[in-house]
Amino acid sequence: MGETPEVADPVQGRQHAHTKGHRGEFWARMYLRLKGYGILYKRYKTAVGEIDLVVKRGRQLIFVEVKSHASEEASLDHVTPSQKKRIVKAARWFISANPPLKDHQQRFDVITVDFSGKLWPKISHIKNAFQEE
Repeated sequence: MGETPEVADPVQGRQHAHTKGHRGEFWARMYLRLKGYGILYKRYKTAVGEIDLVVKRGRQLIFVEVKSHASEEASLDHVTPSQKKRIVKAARWFISANPPLKDHQQRFDVITVDFSGKLWPKISHIKNAFQEE
């Protein structure tokens, strides 16, 4: 009699991705703090979507999407047009809820976190990764 092949548990896969995402956000926050950014919010939730990180540096307000994949290219490929629209809508919501920040210069960044290394993750910061359309 043959053995039954193992089937991947979709719940376990989502939990792993969720944990990896939180680890990626942690490392992104540490990176940004070291670069002089102030962390205003992590996982900022609105009625129209979520922003991974909202950070500030001087008069710049930055909305950051964090991706944890095997490479920078793969991470950028996973920031889909629909995600960009969702992030932009959530950013507009954020600005409407925080009027004192509306005069700040705004941009949308992506931070990629690659955990394939032995010791430390490789972090890439793509400034102005996409624009509001």
